[in-house]
This record gives sequence, structure tokens and C-alpha cells, in this order.
Amino acid sequence: MKPASASFVTGLRCLVCNASYENGNLHTCPACGIQGVLDVQYDYDLVASVLTPASLITRAFNHWRYRELLPISPEALLSHLHIGWTPVYDVPRLAAAVGIHKLSLKDDGRNPTSSFKDRASSVGVLKAQEFGFTTIACASTGNAASSLAGLSAAVGLKSVIFVPQRAPEPKVTQLLIFGATVVRVMGTYENAFDLCREACGKFGWYDRNSGTNPFLVEGKKTAGLEIAEQFGVTIPDWVVVSVGDGCTIGGIGKGLQEMRRLGFIDRVPRLLGVQAEGARPLLDAFVSGNDLAPSATDTIADSIAVGTPRNWRRAIHQIRTSRGEMIAVSDDEILEAMRLTARLGGVFGEPAGVAGVAGLKKAIAQGMVKSGESAVVVITGNGLKDVQSAKLAAGQALEVEPDFHVLERRLSELSIIKIPQT
Repeated sequence: MKPASASFVTGLRCLVCNASYENGNLHTCPACGIQGVLDVQYDYDLVASVLTPASLITRAFNHWRYRELLPISPEALLSHLHIGWTPVYDVPRLAAAVGIHKLSLKDDGRNPTSSFKDRASSVGVLKAQEFGFTTIACASTGNAASSLAGLSAAVGLKSVIFVPQRAPEPKVTQLLIFGATVVRVMGTYENAFDLCREACGKFGWYDRNSGTNPFLVEGKKTAGLEIAEQFGVTIPDWVVVSVGDGCTIGGIGKGLQEMRRLGFIDRVPRLLGVQAEGARPLLDAFVSGNDLAPSATDTIADSIAVGTPRNWRRAIHQIRTSRGEMIAVSDDEILEAMRLTARLGGVFGEPAGVAGVAGLKKAIAQGMVKSGESAVVVITGNGLKDVQSAKLAAGQALEVEPDFHVLERRLSELSIIKIPQT
């Protein structure tokens, strides 16, 4: 079924063979198969005639303010939930700790289901309705799943979610409270992904997986659109993003490129993609220049624990186009970043959410990023998504008997107070 008129979209283009297709319910290139990721194309001259700084003044502060750059039908009924236009904080104490002149955090944990993935799911549920589906499905390590469950509930779609065995319980609980049918696959994310695709084909469900669905990345790019508008002429030197499937950094890069093309910014920041040491196939492909080789995963950052990134070409293209870099960080560095980001920046992020902070600190230490530069790190998920990792990072509470003298002695032992000498 073809969609209702989406006047600014001109079609779909394969990122592998460059073939063009009409705008419709097509996920991957028919000629290239699952490797043929598609990219949504727009009439940018037409967009520029409508989407201007003056036109944005009267629009609501959510990601639908960029509707001309989103592949949704003009007739689509938008969700009532507030998605996007997440806050940007200047964090000078955290900047000093990581060693950079100026640092900002964009807190996407403030979205409705507490993660960046709401940007993608909000578009996914509208496309499912536009194409006439009543059930939507995805495979996810957690955030895309809870996001899809919440956004489906908001618009009245049924959702079926496939999660790998390792998915954290808080995320699984969030799925269930939204009424999703949750299938815990006794295997990896890749196993869950393959099973989900097979089920969608067999049962006639809409496939939300952003690794292969071109429309979902368009929702993710709104973070790049926002960064350009929020910073304007003060756009930082670097935008730092954690990387799993490659969709998030690929989308943000596209959004930044579009805002330069439309005249909102005069340059595109360099992208710094950050992977976990235990899940770095995209970094290895970036360094080697070869096609991606799937790998096993072993990291606490479950949201970026992806051994077979489906959107790696898009990610690497955007990083290279921006003259960007990639780096990997250990789980210990991620845990340290959780503490630093919360204690010096006031933002509580999950492991994948703060991996960008860890990566930025390491990139500065290695001279990849200069200390005199500026950066914004996208915090992609709230820390309550993974309480067990947060407990590892935070340490233990102080337990005392209900006796003031015991309290005073224990606080003194920990150098929290100093008892005057008598």
C-alpha cells in the first residue's frame, strides 16, 4: 500500500547501490537485500521555502516542529506525548573533569519513556497506521522496546517486543506496564532481531526495527535538527554520540547536514562515535576501511551491545563526512562516566547514555579532541533504565545505628566531617 501524500518526500535511495525507489512501505533495497539500507530523500528547495527560522517561532517546542523534514503523512494524527526539544545544559565542572574548554549535555532521558528512542518510535507508529497495520513489532536490547511499547499505547496500536535474554528487568517491566506482548529470546540481540523479522513477515506485523526501517532514522535525526537550532552560531566543535546499530549517530549526522543545507548553521560539527570495548564492530570497520565483520558482545552498556550493526554504512558515512572520529571505552570507564556525569553535571544516565562522556574524556587524553574545543554529548537514556549498573557505579549507602555519636564517628571516618580536637 502506498502512503497518503507526503509532499516533501521525493523517494527512497539505497545506500549500497544508489538505486532510487518511490516512497512507500519498503524497508530495504530489493536488489541488495537486507544490506541495502534505504535513505529517505526530500525536496530541500521546497522544504527551504517553508521551514525557516521565522516559521519556527510560532511552532510548538517538540520534534514535530520539523514536520517538513519527517516522512509522515500530512493527515497523520500526532501522539499527545511530548517528544523531543530536550534540554541542553552547560556543565563547566564536568568540562573541567574531562579536560575540555566547554561542554554541554543534551538530556534525551527526558523523553516520555526516558530515552532517545522515542524520537524513532513516534515516527514508526505513525507509519504503521499510515500503511494500515494494527500491530507493530521490534527487537531491542531495551530502550527501543520500551519506547515502542509506550508510543504504541499512546496511539492505540498493539505491540510485540522481542528482547534478548540479557535485557535489564526495569526495561522489561516498562514494556509490560504499557501492555506490550514481550517475547524474551533465550539468545543474543541478533537472535531476537532475526526472529522478529521472521515473525513480522509471517504474521503481517509492521517492522519497527530501525536498523532496516528507513523511516525510523528520520525520527532520530531530529536530535541533530534540534542541536543546530538550539546552538545556532555557537554550534560546538564536536557532537558526541554512543553507537550500537549506527542509526542514532547516522540520523543525528543527517539532521545536522540538513540544517546546514537549509541555512540554520554555517558548518557541521565533527561527530565522535563511541562504542564499548566489548561491542566495537563498527569502530573496527571504521578503522580498517573494510566491510563490517559481526562480533560477539560483552559490555554492561546493553543499549549499544550490538554485534551485527545493520546501519553501519550510514554511521560511517556521516562520521567521515563530518571529518569525525570513533573510539571505544571499557566498562570501567563507562561506570566512571556515570558517576562524573551525575555528580558534576546533574544528569543521571544509563551506561550507554553516558558512554559518550567516557569516550570524550578518552579522546581528549589521546589528543583526538583538543582541550580548547567545545562539545555536546547526547545522553541517550535515563539511569533508572539499568539500576544494577547504577548500583555498581554509585557505591553503597552508609548504614548506622540510630545514635548520633555513632553517626558522627562514621562521618568522621569517611572524612565527610571533621570533629574538632578537644
